Amino acid sequence: MTISRFRQAAEAKEFLITAEVTPPKGGNPERMLAVAEKLRGRVHGVNVTDGSRAVLRMSSIAACVLLQQRGIEAICQMTCRDRNLIGLQADLMGAYALGLRNVLALTGDPLKAGDHTRARAVYDLESVRLLSLIRSLNQGLDFNQAPLVDGRLDLFPGAAVDPQSKSWSGLQSRFEKKLVAGAQFFQSQLITDFDRLDKFMTQVAVGCGKPILAGIFLFKSAKNAAFIKRVVPGVNIPDSLIDRLAQAEDPLTEGVAIAAEQVKLAKELCQGVHLMAIKKEELIPEILDQAGIAPLEN
Repeated sequence: MTISRFRQAAEAKEFLITAEVTPPKGGNPERMLAVAEKLRGRVHGVNVTDGSRAVLRMSSIAACVLLQQRGIEAICQMTCRDRNLIGLQADLMGAYALGLRNVLALTGDPLKAGDHTRARAVYDLESVRLLSLIRSLNQGLDFNQAPLVDGRLDLFPGAAVDPQSKSWSGLQSRFEKKLVAGAQFFQSQLITDFDRLDKFMTQVAVGCGKPILAGIFLFKSAKNAAFIKRVVPGVNIPDSLIDRLAQAEDPLTEGVAIAAEQVKLAKELCQGVHLMAIKKEELIPEILDQAGIAPLEN
C-alpha cells in the first residue's frame, strides 16, 4: 500500500511545508518535473493545481502520478467545476488506484476568469459536499450509499480556507462545515495580515486538531504585487508591502526576504506553510533557508 508521508507528518504534528506547481499546458511534463525536483527534500508534499483560474492545463491526476513516479509526494487538487458526480467519483477511485493519497477538495474558479469561457461549468457538488463524498468513498460507499464492491478508498482530504475573508461569520461557518465533512488539513489563501491569521487561529481554528497551513506568496516585484491585488478576488496586499518592493534595489531578492519573514511569522501561529512561487519555484529552498527551516529528514 502507498504510504502518505504527508499524512504521517500531519498526524505527528510536525511543521508542514507544501508548495504549489502548475501542470504543463501540453503533453511534455519535463518543465514541471524539473521544478518539482528542486523541491525534493524541502517540502512534505507538492500541490498540483487543477485548472487554476479556469485555465486549461494537464490533468492534475496525471501530473501527480508523474511526480510520484519520481518519488515526490503529491497533493492532488480536485475541483467540482469540470466534473459531474459520476466523473468526480470515477477520478477519485482512479487516483487512489494509481497511488495518490492526498486530495485538496475545491469548488473551482469561475469560467469567466479563464481561457475557455465557452465551456460549461458543472458544479454538481461544491467543496464541502466533495469532502463528504470522499468520506463516503473512504467508508466503502458511493454517493448513493451503495457499496464499493471492489474495495474502499483511503484518501487524506484537505480543504482551502481564507482567514482574511471579509465575512467573519461566513469564514467560521464554512470552516466548521468543512471540518464536519471530514477535512483533515487546511491550506489557506495567501496571507499578508498575520494579526488576522492569529485571530483566526485563536477564535475559529482553536481546538480543531487539524493542521492549518498558511499560504505564503513570493511577490517578484511591486508590479507583480499590485497585479495580484487587482485581479485575484479576496486578496488584500497592504500598500506598505508594495512600497517596500518598489523601493528595493533588487525587488526579487526583497520578495524572497519578505516571504521568509512571513514563514517565520506563520511558524509561531500555525502548523505549516503552503508556498506559492509562480515561475520562481526554484527560490523556495532559499526562502526556507532564510526562514531557518532545515531540509526534511529522510
